[in-house]
Amino acid sequence: MERPIFKAIIVGAGPAGLTAAYELSKQHAPVVVLESDPQYVGGISRTVNYKGFRFDIGGHRFFSKSREVEEFWTEIAGEDMLDRPRSSRIYYRGQFYTYPLKPFEALSKLGLIESTLCMVSFLAARLHPTPDPKTFEDWVTNQFGKRLFRIFFKTYTEKVWGMSCSEISADWAAQRIKGLSLGSAIKHALFSHKPKDRKQIVKTLIDTFRYPRLGPGMMWEACAEKVRKLGGEVLLGRRVVGCRFDSAANLWRVTSRSANGDLEEYRAEHVISSMPIRELVAQIEPRLPEAALQAARALRYRDFLTVGLIVHDRGRFSDNWIYIHDPSVQVGRVQNYKSWSPEMVPDPACCSYGLEYFCFEGDGLWTTSDRELIELAQREIQQVNLAASADVVDGCVIRQPKAYPVYDDAYQQHVNTIRKALDAACPTLHLVGRNGMHKYNNQDHAMMTAMLTAKNILAGERKYNVWAVNQDAEYHEAGAAGGQTADVETRVPVRNGCANLSKSTLKEEAPHL
Repeated sequence: MERPIFKAIIVGAGPAGLTAAYELSKQHAPVVVLESDPQYVGGISRTVNYKGFRFDIGGHRFFSKSREVEEFWTEIAGEDMLDRPRSSRIYYRGQFYTYPLKPFEALSKLGLIESTLCMVSFLAARLHPTPDPKTFEDWVTNQFGKRLFRIFFKTYTEKVWGMSCSEISADWAAQRIKGLSLGSAIKHALFSHKPKDRKQIVKTLIDTFRYPRLGPGMMWEACAEKVRKLGGEVLLGRRVVGCRFDSAANLWRVTSRSANGDLEEYRAEHVISSMPIRELVAQIEPRLPEAALQAARALRYRDFLTVGLIVHDRGRFSDNWIYIHDPSVQVGRVQNYKSWSPEMVPDPACCSYGLEYFCFEGDGLWTTSDRELIELAQREIQQVNLAASADVVDGCVIRQPKAYPVYDDAYQQHVNTIRKALDAACPTLHLVGRNGMHKYNNQDHAMMTAMLTAKNILAGERKYNVWAVNQDAEYHEAGAAGGQTADVETRVPVRNGCANLSKSTLKEEAPHL
C-alpha cells in the first residue's frame, strides 16, 4: 500500500532534523524523519551508552543567545537540564593552562624570556596587523600575535583539520573565537568576579552552561518521542539513497534503504535535508548541472573518533575537557564526562574519559582496530598526565564520519555554486544544519536554521533566510543568553542564491567548542 503524502520528509535525526520535525508536528503538519543510524538519534549530538557509561560525540554546551532555542531546550528536557560549571584547560609542554587563556598565568608559566617575546609579538601584531585576513593563521595572529598563535593555537588546530593553518579559511576563526582577543582575555581575568550584563559576555568566556543530566542524546531522544506522540514518524536505520523531484506535481519522492536492505519510498511536498551536501547533490534527480556536481565533489570533510576509557577515579582532573597541544601525542582533546554530569558515570569510583582523535575516513588512524586504538589511548592518557595507564579498566571506540565540514579557501565558492543550482531546480528543498549547509554550525545554529525552515514551510514562502544564521561574524558573539528572537531579525532577501547581509541582519548566536 502506498504511503500518504507528507508535508515534509526530513533527512537526518540530528538537532536540525528533529527540531524541524517537532516544530512542524506541533502545527499538525505530517512529517517523517529518516535516520541512517539504526540505534541512536541526535547525530553528532547523540550520547553512546557503553555498559552504563555514557559518552558524547565531542562536547556540547547548552548555552544560546536565542530565546527560542533556550525555550525549546526547556520545553523538551525540562527538569532534566542541569546547570554546570565550565572548566577547560590547554596541555602544553607538560603544563596545564586555563582556557580561555588567563594571560598572567600563561605568561608566568612560559617563563620570563618566552613571555617577553610573546608580548613583543603581540604588540607587533597590533601595530602591523594583516589587513583583511584570509586564513586562520592571519586572523589569530592579528588577535594574539605570532608567538602565542604558534604556542596555543597552531598544533591543536592542525590536529583537528589535518592541514596547515595557512590553508584554513579565516571564516572558521571568526565563527569559533569571535570576540576573544588577548585584550578581552585580560579584561575577563581582571574583572570576571564582578557581575556583568550578559549582553557583554563573549561566548568563549562563559563560566556556566546547561546540560542534560544523561548527555545531549537524552535531549534528542525525548524530542523524537514527542514528535511521535504528535503523529510524526521517526524511523531509524533508513539511509536515503535517492531524491527525485517531480516539478509537474511539485512533489518529492525519496527512497531509503532499511537496515535489512529493503528499499522504501516516501512522498512529500518538501524535503528538509541535513545530510552532507556532497551526498545529497549526487542523489538528486533530475540531475543537477555539472558545475554543481563538481562543486559538491570538491567539498571536503574531517572525520574523528573517540576512544572512551573507563578509569579508576583518582581525582587527576575535574575539567569538562582539555585541549592537547603537545605534538608528541596524537590525541587532540580529552573529555571528562563525569564533569559534564555525574550521572554519565554509573560507578562513583570510576570516571569516563573520551580521547578525541581527528582523522580522515579510511586513513591509518581510522582503520586501526579498536583494540589498538584503546591501547594507544591508554599510553597517551598517561603521557599527558591525566591518568595512569594501569587505572584504565575498559574502553570502547566510537567513529564519527563527516564530523566537520572543511573550511578551505574554496569551500564558499563551491557552496554558492550548489545553492544557485538548487534554488533553480528544487524550490521545495531546504538545507539545514552543519553538514546540510556545509557550515560549521553549533548545535543552536543548526536548530535555528530548522526553526526558520519550519516557519517558511508553514508560511508557504521563504520569509526567512536560513543562510543568515551564523553568517555575519560581527554578530556571532552579540546578545545575551536567551536574549533574542528570530521573528523579525532574520528576514533577509536572497539574491541569486546568496544572502544580502548587513550588520543589522542577524542577532543570533551560539556556543563555542
